[in-house]
This record gives sequence, structure tokens and C-alpha cells, in this order.
Amino acid sequence: MQIKSATEKLLKGDISGVVSEVKSTIKRSLTLIGLIIVTVAASIGSGLFVLPSFAAAVMGPGIWLAFLLAGLVFLPGTLSKSELASAMPENGGAYIYLERSFGPLIGTISGLGLWASFLLKSAFALIGFSAYMYAVTNYFDIETNSTFIIMSALALITILNILGIKKVKAFQTPILALTTILILAICVIQLFDANFDFSRPIDGAFDVSKNDPILLAEAAALVFVAYAGIYKAGALGGEIKDPEKNLPYGMLISLLLITLLYVVVTFIMMGAIDGEWWLTVDGEPREDPIFAFVDAVASTEIGIAMALLAFLTMISGALSGLLAASRFLFAMAKDCLLPDSLSETNKRFGTPQWSIIITGVAMGVCILTLPVKDVAKLASGFQIMVIVALNACVIVLRKDNPKHDWYKPTFRSPLFPFIQVFGIVAGGILVYLMGTKALIGAVAALILGLSTYKVYGEKNYQHARKNLDSESE
Repeated sequence: MQIKSATEKLLKGDISGVVSEVKSTIKRSLTLIGLIIVTVAASIGSGLFVLPSFAAAVMGPGIWLAFLLAGLVFLPGTLSKSELASAMPENGGAYIYLERSFGPLIGTISGLGLWASFLLKSAFALIGFSAYMYAVTNYFDIETNSTFIIMSALALITILNILGIKKVKAFQTPILALTTILILAICVIQLFDANFDFSRPIDGAFDVSKNDPILLAEAAALVFVAYAGIYKAGALGGEIKDPEKNLPYGMLISLLLITLLYVVVTFIMMGAIDGEWWLTVDGEPREDPIFAFVDAVASTEIGIAMALLAFLTMISGALSGLLAASRFLFAMAKDCLLPDSLSETNKRFGTPQWSIIITGVAMGVCILTLPVKDVAKLASGFQIMVIVALNACVIVLRKDNPKHDWYKPTFRSPLFPFIQVFGIVAGGILVYLMGTKALIGAVAALILGLSTYKVYGEKNYQHARKNLDSESE
């Protein structure tokens, strides 16, 4: 590292930028198309294959509007993150932005909260995977241990992550393409079916006598986690080619594609089948709504084919989630807020192996101990809070302050600061509507981050800063 470069950054208060230069980095190998594949695959796994039935259990057949509302609330955060990412294209994403905006304490709290959020989203995908696996094994009359299969899948995605991001993309691309084409083909066919009822999803969304607007907001808050894959783009900022351009475009294009997919598919699902088909005989939400839909409108055989693709898609989503979650630990370790071993990269594959392994183990614990809906609520709650914080970041960094002279984004969010204020207010309302579980998750993240910073991060961060000060003299 050059002394002049370090001195300039220190004078601007950009400590983490200096530390990033000192530490090892990961090779940039992800293109715009690859970035879109990773983010879309990370989102639609649980977002499309599990969450619709949980949302329908809240508000009925109008859930397409809940997905649309969640996407609109997600837009301000995506614009803000696109701006932040264009100025700070490094691994760690939202953690990096919050740490540089508000300091190492807030950075530690947000980094661990984000890590928990992403691994919960991935754990949720693997939990849903078991329902589709059961449909397949039940059809072929095969006895399996679902827990063993899920843990084996978790071990597989952990290994693939260690092998590198190119292996991840190679695994995801054919699965994502085939799954999307098949489900869209089935949906298009249903639009021309004589039994399709356009009024069912429309009345479910807009008929106030049948649907309380509060339930719409509650359902939107629940499905918010379906868009979490978009934020994985920022977490991989250090591995993307031409990041100043590809990061903003990648996130915005992914948000558009994912929102359209959710809205179209859930609208057709609800218009194609009458009754509360998304519930089990016990009145609980089904964890395999896509299988139930295809089984009802096409055939059991095609439903089984979709179930096979579904659990491959969810493995793919969990793969991306673990990839992104591990980068938060990697980035925090580079800033000396976590043990240095977490920033070490594998000599052969260039991946942060210990960050990946610890994230995989944490996912396993969540899968074995937490109920499905609680996992979804906690993950959604964390994501909403991140959006609020990111919108606040842009407002803070855009202020005329000499400490922020280094902030020079190549992409600027339109309608500043109105779009950010809307994101903060809307996010706060959704967190409130999610109830106590989301608040409990927030408090847990706060305690974990604060204790980690006080026990380890504070002393080591200050020590690294003193060393850099001495080097610059």
C-alpha cells in the first residue's frame, strides 16, 4: 500500500478504505448478467416457492398486490443502495455503507444483523426445500430422512461456495432458466383456460369488505424477504467487474424482473384455482404452493417435475444467500471488527473459507431450531430495518461535510431526499405491523453487535487505526 494513498484517506476519515487496501481482496469475476442471475436466483427460491401460501393465509387471493407493495417499498432502498454501491464497490455491501456513514459501532451492529438476515433467508429456502422433496419422495414411495437431506444440501452449498463464485453461477444458470420458463409457460396456458377467474385476485386485493387494508400491509411485510436477494449484489461488490456501472444496473434490473415475476405468477395462481387451496387439511399454510398449483391445473406428473426444479431452485437460492452472508463476516474482519482469520482467503480458490464455514454452521442451527414462519418474519424484519438505515446513509453522506469528500457516487438516486424519506417512513410502518417477533430480532441484533464490538472490535479497530496513523507519518 502506498503511504500517500493511505494518508489521503486518513485525512478524509476513510479508515476502512485504508484497511481494505492493506488486506487481501477477492478477484472480480462477476459480469452484469452473472450478477442478475445470482440476485434473481437468491430471491425466487423461497420468495416464489414458499411465501405465497403464507401471504395468502394472511390476506387471501389478493397477494399479488402484497408482492407489488413490497416491491415498491423496496425501490427506495434499492435506489439508495445503488448509489452507495457505485461509490463503495466492495465486499460487505450495506455493512460497508453503514460503517463509513455512522462509524464502527453501528457498522458492527448492522454487519452482524445483515449476516443474520441473509443466513435466515437461506435457511428459510432450505426449510421450504424439504416440503418439495417430500412431494417427490411420496410420489415415488421412497422413504427418506428430511433432516439428513437438508443438512446434506447445506454441506453441498457450503463446499460450492468455497470452490468459488464461478462454480456458483454455473450451478444456478440452467436451474434458474428452466424453472422460470416452465412456470411461466404453465401460467400463460392458464390465462386462456375457460375456468380462469380474473375477478378472484382483483377482488381479493381491492374489495375492502373482504380484505382489511391492514392485512395487505401485514402480508407485504411478510413477503418483503422475497426481495432480499437483490441486496446480495452489494455484498458481492468486490467481486463484480466494472462495479460502478454493473452494481446499480444489476440491482435495478433484478428488482424489476423479480417484481414482475412475483406479481404475474401469484395473480395467475389465485385466478386459476378456487378455494383456500394454499392451506393444509389442518388449516396451516402449505410449504409447497407451486407444487399444489401445478398439480391442480396441469397434472401430478408435471407437478412432480416442478417440485424437482423447485428444490433445486431453493438450493440455488440458499447457495447465493450463504455466498452473500459470508461476505459480511469477511468485510468486518478486514476492518478488524472480527477475528482476522475470517478475512483469510483460500489459497487455491480465493474465497473466504472460514467465513463461509461459520455461516453454514449457523444456517444449520437455524434450520434445526426455528419454525418456518418465524424464520421468514425475522429475515423480513432485518431487511426492512436495513432499508431504513440505507436510506438514512444517503441523506447523511450527501450532506456538505468535509469528512464525506471521498463520497463520489457514479450513480445518484433520483428525487433525493423525498424517495429516501418515503423509504424510511414506509419501512418503519412495515416493521411495526410485523409485530413483536421482528422487534425481538432487532433487539437481539443490537445486543449481539454491541457486545461483539465492546469485547473484540473496539480495541482491535483502534489498534489498527493507530498503526495506520504511525505508517502515514
